[in-house]
Amino acid sequence: MKLAVIQNLPRLGLTTTTASLGSPLPSPRLSLSTRRLRNTSLTTGTAFPRRKKDGHERASLISAETVIMAPAIEFDQFILATFFASLFALVLVFVLRRSSRDRKDDADSNRSKRNRGLDVVSSRNDAVSRNLAAEDDSGIDVIIVGAGVAGAALAHTLGKARRRVHVIERDLSEQERIVGELLQPGGYLKLIQLGLEDCVKEIDAQRVLGYALFKDGKHTKLSYPLEAFDSNVSGRSFHNGRFVQRMRDKAATLSNVRLEQGTVTSLLEENGTVKGVQYKTKEGNELRLYAPLTVVCDGCFSNLRRSLCKPKVDVPSTFVGLVLENCELPFANHGHVVLADPSPILLYPISSSEVRCLVDVPGQKLPPIANGEMAKYLKTQVAPQIPPEAREAFIAAVEKGNIRTMPNRSMPADPVPTPGALLLGDSFNMRHPLTGGGMTVALADIVVLRDLLRPIHSLKDKEALSKYIESFYTLRKPVVSTINTLAGALYKVFLASSDEAKTEMREACFDYLSLGGVCSSGPVALLSGLNPRPLSLVLHFFAVAIYAVGRLMLPFPSIKSFWLGARVISSASGIIFPIIKAEGVRQMFFPRTISALYRTPPLQ
Repeated sequence: MKLAVIQNLPRLGLTTTTASLGSPLPSPRLSLSTRRLRNTSLTTGTAFPRRKKDGHERASLISAETVIMAPAIEFDQFILATFFASLFALVLVFVLRRSSRDRKDDADSNRSKRNRGLDVVSSRNDAVSRNLAAEDDSGIDVIIVGAGVAGAALAHTLGKARRRVHVIERDLSEQERIVGELLQPGGYLKLIQLGLEDCVKEIDAQRVLGYALFKDGKHTKLSYPLEAFDSNVSGRSFHNGRFVQRMRDKAATLSNVRLEQGTVTSLLEENGTVKGVQYKTKEGNELRLYAPLTVVCDGCFSNLRRSLCKPKVDVPSTFVGLVLENCELPFANHGHVVLADPSPILLYPISSSEVRCLVDVPGQKLPPIANGEMAKYLKTQVAPQIPPEAREAFIAAVEKGNIRTMPNRSMPADPVPTPGALLLGDSFNMRHPLTGGGMTVALADIVVLRDLLRPIHSLKDKEALSKYIESFYTLRKPVVSTINTLAGALYKVFLASSDEAKTEMREACFDYLSLGGVCSSGPVALLSGLNPRPLSLVLHFFAVAIYAVGRLMLPFPSIKSFWLGARVISSASGIIFPIIKAEGVRQMFFPRTISALYRTPPLQ
C-alpha cells in the first residue's frame, strides 16, 4: 500500500499529523516521519466545478489530502476517516451542482418569457428532460401547421426531398371557400416546378387565358403573354376545396409524410428557439410534438403569427360571393372584371357549369343577409352593372339565397426571425385578392424554401438552418412584393371616387390597357406572375399617370388642366409609395445590398 505525501503542506496549512479543509495553522512544519516518507508517493487532489445562479461557472477546489505520519497501526483508522470525508464531499458537490443547474434553468426560462412575446409552453425542471427526450425520439424533421394550399404543397415538396414531415390540420374534410379559386399562369409554373401540376386534373378545373375589362358599356380583352411557354401553360380556376384535397391526397401518398387532424394551441419555445408545438387531437387529447423546424401556415385567421411577425392587418373591403349556374360569360376562358360603382366585380368560371361572382363592398359594414337587405342591395345596385349575358344568372343566384361573405385582408410581411420556426402563406403575408395572386405567392415561396433547404443534410444543424431561414425572407421579396404592390395599387385605382383626380386616373387606366401592345401585355405579365419585376411595375403605373396628364393637356393646356394633372401625379404617388414603403424599398429594389441574399445554395 502506497502512502501519500503532500509536498506543498505549508501552502495548505497542514500540521504534522493531518491536513484538513478549513483548519490552517500559522506555522506548519514537517515532522520527522514526514521527512522519512517524503519520497514514497505523490499528491492527490480533485477539483469540482460549481455553477452560480447567473449561469457563469467558477471552479471551487475541494482537496482531500492525507499525510501518514504514524505507525502502521494508525493507517486503517486514517483511511476510514478519509473515505467518509471524501464521500461527504462528493455528495455535497452533487447537491450544489444540481441546485445551481435548476436555478439556471428557471432563470433562463423566465428571461425568455420576458424578452419574447411567444405563445409558449415553458419546460422547467424535470419536465425539461422529459421534453428533450421526446424531441430526440420524435424522428420528425418538419412540423407543418395547416394543410391548405401552402401547407399541403409544402408537405409534398419536403416529403419528396426525403424529409420526415408531420402535418397538423384543424379540419381535413373538403372546405367550401369563395377565394383561392384562380391560379395565375405564374403560379401554375411554380406548380409544375413542385411536381403538383396533376392536382388541377380531375377536379373540372377551367383554363384561364386572360381577362376581360368592362366599364360604362365599353370592354377590352387582355390576354396573357403565353407565346414563349408550352401550350398547357395558362391560368386555372377551380373549386378551392377540390384543389386542396388533391394536394393533401398526393402528399399523403408519401410514406414519410403524416397528416393528422388537430388544433395547434401554442408553440413550444426554449431559450428563444421554437422546439415544436402543443396541439389538441381530434379526440381531445393534449399532445406535444417536436422537430428542428416548425412551419406555420394556418391561414389568414392564424392565432400563431403574432409570435413570429409584427402583423399589421388591414381590411379594406369584403367580398360577397355567389355561384352562377349555367351562365355563359361574354369571353370564354377569361376572368371578367367590371369597374363598377363603388368597387370592382369579378366573374370567372370554377367548373364547366358554374361561374363565381365576387362583389366587392368597400369597408367592413355590410347590409345584413338575414333580413334580406343584402339581396335587395345586390338586385338594385349591383345587378344593373353586371354584363347582360350574366345578369339573369346573377339575379337567380341572389334569389336562391346562397350568399357568402369573406373579409379581404391585406398584411405586409414583417417577420421576426426566430430559430426553429418559419411563417408561410396567408398567415405571413396577404394582399387584396382582386388580382388572384395569393396562391402564386405561396407556391413561389415554397420553391425558394425548397432550394434553400436542399444543401442542409440535417435540419438539426441549427446555425445553418437559421441562416437559410433569414435568407428566405430576403430572397422572396422582389417577386412577392411586386404581386402585393400591384394588387393594392390596382384595387385603389379601380375604386370609384368623387375626387376628380382619382376618377381621371381610373379612366386613364382603362384606356391605357385598351391601347394594346406593351401597354396591355406589360401590366398583364405583372398581374399573371410571369414577369414579377418591381421596376417594371413602377414604370407602368406612372406611365398610366402620365398618360392621364397628357390627355388633360389636349387639345390645349390650361391652368385648370395643369392643376388637375399635378393632382393626378400626387394621387398616383399617394397610392403606390405607401405600399412600397410597407413592403420594404431596399428589399424590393436593392436586394443585392442585403448580405442574406448571398446565402444561396450551391448549384447542383
